[in-house]
Amino acid sequence: MGFSFNIDNIIIALYFLTVLSVGLWASRSVKTLDDYATGNRSYNSFFIFATLSSSFIGGGFTSGLAEKVYRMGLFYVIGLWGFSVKEILIAKYIAPRMTNFKDAISVGDIMGRLYGENSRIFTGIASVLVCAGIAGAQFGAFGYMMNVLVGIPQFWGILIGASIVIVYSSLGGMKAVVANDMLHFCVLIVALPLVFLLGLNQAGGMEAILSTPNFDTIGRDIPWYALLGLFLSFFFGETLVPPYVQRLLIGRDNRSTVQGTLWSGLLSFPFFLMIGLIGLIAHKLSPEINPNLALPHVIMTVMPVGLKGLAIAGMIAVVMSSADSFLNAAGIAASHDVIKPLKSITEKHQELIVSRLTTLTVGIMGAAFAASTESVLDILLYAYNFWTPFILVPLVAGIIGYVRPAQVFWVSSIAGILAVFVMNQFSSVATSTFDGTLVGIVVNALIFFTYRPKKQLVGA
Repeated sequence: MGFSFNIDNIIIALYFLTVLSVGLWASRSVKTLDDYATGNRSYNSFFIFATLSSSFIGGGFTSGLAEKVYRMGLFYVIGLWGFSVKEILIAKYIAPRMTNFKDAISVGDIMGRLYGENSRIFTGIASVLVCAGIAGAQFGAFGYMMNVLVGIPQFWGILIGASIVIVYSSLGGMKAVVANDMLHFCVLIVALPLVFLLGLNQAGGMEAILSTPNFDTIGRDIPWYALLGLFLSFFFGETLVPPYVQRLLIGRDNRSTVQGTLWSGLLSFPFFLMIGLIGLIAHKLSPEINPNLALPHVIMTVMPVGLKGLAIAGMIAVVMSSADSFLNAAGIAASHDVIKPLKSITEKHQELIVSRLTTLTVGIMGAAFAASTESVLDILLYAYNFWTPFILVPLVAGIIGYVRPAQVFWVSSIAGILAVFVMNQFSSVATSTFDGTLVGIVVNALIFFTYRPKKQLVGA
């Protein structure tokens, strides 16, 4: 199938142009690093709700989820609800305490205050790795979607999507990201429910899709402990990753931050269920297609001319809104938490330039990572290895007020990294039941809360 200039493709091209224009327009007002990293902390609860929701509703939680449900059933939706529960708990217990870090612009800033300057650099490196991986997941999903929906080869789809996101994210930072996230959110929150409703009608209604063999696999094909492992993987996997922490730092007041985070968590419950049901719709309509293309296939099958272009724009919004957030966070982490401490950057204008250049670099890394695996959700689960096993526990503990000596942070973090390595390299359990990341978190937590150092590290 080749690309042609029909009405749907014209809508898609106009959406690309609009996204780029909005990003460039928002970039004009970026004068300082605070503008670039936090948008000058000026956003109300709706903006936080929309940008946070757009950030997590990425390729993994849409096309990736539809693929997994197509293959294995709705139990994957229950697994992703671990993410939803986590967001609600963050709104209740973490967001209200972020006033203690009101001057921070990154996770590295927070960790540096809690455990010393070296921990800031270490966290910055981890931030770049996890953000590049998750951005890569979005670019990979974009390549798949552009191939099946528009007829563009996967490589060129990745290149187009990555190029647009990198341009406005690197130039405008948080201001460009939030401005476009508002646009993306408005499109995807209309387009994807339309896909579901029209797909449900064509598949014969709810009773028809719930009769598919993949509706209920828990206890039959999927053991309960595997479901628990998946739930915990998504509960911990993206907890307080850099873009989500940034959303806790950009509110104009604490009430806006708490409300926006809570609304986003509540929205994710029905949204994930809807995407999972689209996966079942795809299975009902065409049980022999490539599962990776389940969601795009439903769009191509059920959407009429015109609305199909809107639906494809919605899928573009899904990917871009997540990719831009992770690129922005990675750029800030690389420049502010790694390069600045090591190179002693003192000029604010220079740091802004470095942030833009590092965002560009991480974008290229993410696009390259997109070719590492066929499954978008698998990329996400792999990327979690670079964050949760050694950053999550000390970060959460520090935010709620339980701070351990710097030496404890280092010992527990190294232990968490080693635990993940051992699980992923030498145990089949890590690939079949409980991801190695979970083991790393447990080891990290045990040492963090129980280790009692005799001497404090000098200069930590």
